[in-house]
Amino acid sequence: MASSPLRESPVLPPRSLAVAAFSTIVEWYDFTLYLYFATVLARVFYGGGSGSLLLTLGGFAIAYLMRPLGAVFFSHIGDKTGRRRMMLLSVAVMTAAMLATALLPTRAMVGPAAGWLLLLLRCVMGFSVGGEYTGVVAYLLEGAPERRRGLITSSASAASEVGGLLAVGVSAVTVSLTSAAGLDSWGWRIPFFVGAALAASVWVARSTMHESPEFLRQQRKGTVPGVPLRHALANHRLGIGRGFSISALGSITYYVGITYVPAFLTSVGSLGEREALWLTTIAAVAVILVTPVIGALTDRVGRKPVLLAVCIGSALLPVSMFSLMTSSARTEALVGAVVLAALAGAVSAVGAVATAEQFPGEGRITGLALGATMATAIFGGLTPYAAQLLVERSGWATAPGIMIALVAVCVLPILLTMRETAPIASRNPSGSS
Repeated sequence: MASSPLRESPVLPPRSLAVAAFSTIVEWYDFTLYLYFATVLARVFYGGGSGSLLLTLGGFAIAYLMRPLGAVFFSHIGDKTGRRRMMLLSVAVMTAAMLATALLPTRAMVGPAAGWLLLLLRCVMGFSVGGEYTGVVAYLLEGAPERRRGLITSSASAASEVGGLLAVGVSAVTVSLTSAAGLDSWGWRIPFFVGAALAASVWVARSTMHESPEFLRQQRKGTVPGVPLRHALANHRLGIGRGFSISALGSITYYVGITYVPAFLTSVGSLGEREALWLTTIAAVAVILVTPVIGALTDRVGRKPVLLAVCIGSALLPVSMFSLMTSSARTEALVGAVVLAALAGAVSAVGAVATAEQFPGEGRITGLALGATMATAIFGGLTPYAAQLLVERSGWATAPGIMIALVAVCVLPILLTMRETAPIASRNPSGSS
């Protein structure tokens, strides 16, 4: 993998790296909030009758299909006019969408139109988020010291988990402090107002960031792609395919193994809404602890060995963990949730840097958009809906775990053929395949 442009580039100031890393909190706060509040939103916007949860999760899936469109749109801006401008625009749209969601009329106010309005805003949110994670990951990779790219790039994943933790924490507090009637009447709006304020603060912080040194290098040398999409399709097809595979595994472990878990625990009758949310809060803490450890490990031993290890774990563990979570025993449910969360955090940590390193600087964000974001749209947005549908139709509580295992088995052969991209490969040639 050609990485010399990165090696020639200076590192970014720590403050710019920190702002970029922690700004991913907003993206994951919003989308995990929607899933954590899925049962509440099903009542408020879809009447709470038979099939309302499936409608709510279906809206999540449809909105996720907007991510690739947004990714292509924002990646054009990021690869052609700069990473900083792309990240400012995407978070501005996110702020507006979250504020509008908090102000939406409910089904009790305007009837079925409420559900359609919620879906429309989810689509706007999905479009804007399309440019978020890929832009941040590219920015961190391009601005980090060469030997610490794994750790620093994984901080975007860790911050994402902070967003998930914040979402479940705010949700749990809101559910705990409001009555059932109050939650359905006005309490559900509180977490979305919090998200809008958080997004606005991120826009202010991003306005102080420096531009990526890699993009500045391209400008100096005149190598900025004129049409990033055409450039990526012509030069990065192999990287796009590999990025898709890595992100498919990362997406399904995260969205089925973490964000779908509260709805799973509630729907199978293991725990109530309040208990499920608090349990997931504990699992989110586990992810935050695991992520930087895995990121640092990839800097020491390489990306490929860690990818292979987490892929094998994803094939072997999820079925038994979902089986544990069907138990009414809180301890067993906690063990299942924490193990799944730690596994998903590990995949996200190594996946962030490994996918970005599949591309040179020119057209990197567009390559990530076509590979990673496409995979996230399919294996992230659709899988909670598919998991719930399988559980309801088949009666198999382990169906979500089977889904994760099948994706891992399919991805493993691709990972085995991948070349090592970490700088450790230059010191240890045998690390390449």
